[in-house]
Amino acid sequence: MTHTIRTSPLHKGAILTIVLVSYFMILLDNSVIFTALPSLQADLDLTSTQIAWVQDAYTLVFGGLLLLGARAGDILGRKPVFIFGLLVFVVASLLIALSPAGWLLIGARAVQGIGAAIVAPSALSLITASFEGEERTRAVAWYSATAGIGASLGLVIGGAAASWLSWRAGFFVNVPIGVAMLLLAPRFLPRTPTLPGRFDAIGAITSTVGVGSLVFAILYAVEFGWTALPTLIGVVVAVAVLALFVIAESRATQPIMPLRLFASRLRTGAYLVRLLYLGAMIGFFFFTSQYLQEALGFSPLQAGLAFLPMTLVNFGVALAIPRLTVRFGNTPALVVGTALTLVGMVWLSRITPASDYLTAVALPMLLIGAGQGLAFAPMTTFGIAGATAQDAGAASGVVNTFHQVGSSLGLGILVAVGASAAGNANTPAAGIAAAAAAALAAGSIFLLVALVLVAALMVPATLAERRRSPDAGESIAPSGALGEPQGVDSTRLPARTR
Repeated sequence: MTHTIRTSPLHKGAILTIVLVSYFMILLDNSVIFTALPSLQADLDLTSTQIAWVQDAYTLVFGGLLLLGARAGDILGRKPVFIFGLLVFVVASLLIALSPAGWLLIGARAVQGIGAAIVAPSALSLITASFEGEERTRAVAWYSATAGIGASLGLVIGGAAASWLSWRAGFFVNVPIGVAMLLLAPRFLPRTPTLPGRFDAIGAITSTVGVGSLVFAILYAVEFGWTALPTLIGVVVAVAVLALFVIAESRATQPIMPLRLFASRLRTGAYLVRLLYLGAMIGFFFFTSQYLQEALGFSPLQAGLAFLPMTLVNFGVALAIPRLTVRFGNTPALVVGTALTLVGMVWLSRITPASDYLTAVALPMLLIGAGQGLAFAPMTTFGIAGATAQDAGAASGVVNTFHQVGSSLGLGILVAVGASAAGNANTPAAGIAAAAAAALAAGSIFLLVALVLVAALMVPATLAERRRSPDAGESIAPSGALGEPQGVDSTRLPARTR
C-alpha cells in the first residue's frame, strides 16, 4: 500500500486554506471578466468575437492541459507542481492587468490557463491525500462549494472593480493573494509520493488542438458563416485530431485520459453531465451580465450585485450538501439540482428589454443558485467514484477537463445562437435581450439533455450497485478515489460501480 509521505504533523486548516484560496482564484477568473466586458471592450476596442476569445483562451488552455497537469502531479509530486502552477497563474494575472492591447490580453489569458491547468487537479488530489473519513467529506464539500460560488462571486468582484477602479483591478487582486499562497505553500502543503511514468505529450497536444479547432470554427462561423473555408477547415481538423486523440489514448502506455475511466456508467454520466451543465452555465453568466448592463441599464457594480442573492443561496445549499447526501444520497441531490437549474434557466430565457429585474431575473436566479449548490458536489463525487490510486491524478483531471471544455464549447455555441437571434434587432437593448433569451433557451436544452443522461446512466448505475450491496450508501468522497487507498467503509460509494 502506498502512503502519503509525511515528515511532520499536518496543519490541516492551513492546507485547506491554501488549496481552496488558490482554487478559488482560478475559478474566479472564469467569471471576473464578465461584468467588466463592456468596459474592457470599450477600453481595448475589441470585437464581439475577440471578447469571446478573452474567455475561451483561458478555458480552452485550462481544459486542454488539465490532463497533462494531473499527470505532472503524479510523476513530479503534487506539492511542487501545485506551487509552480500557482506561480505561472500569478505572473499571467499581472500581465493581463497590464495588457495594452487585445492580442496581449488574449495571450496572457492563455498563459493563465496553463497555470490553472496545473493547479486544479493538484488541488483536489492534495485534499484527498491530506484528509480521511469525515474530514475528507467536509473538505471535499468545501471544495465543491468553492467551485459553485467562484463564478458568482467573480461577477461581483469584477463589477465592483470596473465601477470603482478599472476592469484591470479584478486581475491585479490575484497578485497579492497569490504571493501570500506561494509563501505559505512550501511550509504547509504535504509532500506526496512520486510515481514512475512518462508524460503523454501526444495526448495533451491532440486534445488541446482538437477542442481549440472546434471552438475556433464555431466562433469564426458567428461572423463569417458555416460555409466559410476557415470554418470548414476548423471542423475537419477538430474531428480528425480528436479521433487521433482517442486512438493515441487507447494505445498509450500511460495515457493522460485512461479510457478505462469511462468503463463506469456512473463516471461517464458524471463527465457528460458536467460538460452540458457548464456549457449552459457559462452562457448564463456571459449573457445575463451583459443583459443587465446593456438592456436594463445596470452599472458593472450593480450587475455584479444582481448575482449576489443567487450566490448566497448557492453557498448555503452547498454547505448543507454533506448532511443532505448522508440522508438522501448523491443521486437525488443531482437530479433535483439539475431540474431546479433547468426550471430557472427556462424562466430566465423569457427576458425582454422591458423585463423587471425582480420577477424576470432575480427569482429564476434563486432557482439556478439552489440547483448549482445541489448539483456540483454530486457531479464531483461521481466523477471520481471508484478511481484507483493509479488513476488518481487522471480522474481529477478528467473532472476538471470536462468542466472547462464544457465552458469553452458551450460559450462558442451559445454565442453563435445569440448572434443569430440578435441580427434583426432595432436597438442595442433589443439586440442583447434577444441574444440573451435565445442563448438561455439553448442552454436550457443542454440542461434537459443533462437531466436525461442522469436518468439514463447514473440513476440505473446507483440502483444496480444498491442491489448488489444493500448496505452500501453514498458519500461525498468515494473510498480510494484520489489519494491513498482507504479501508472498507460501508458509507462510501464502492469502487465497482458500473
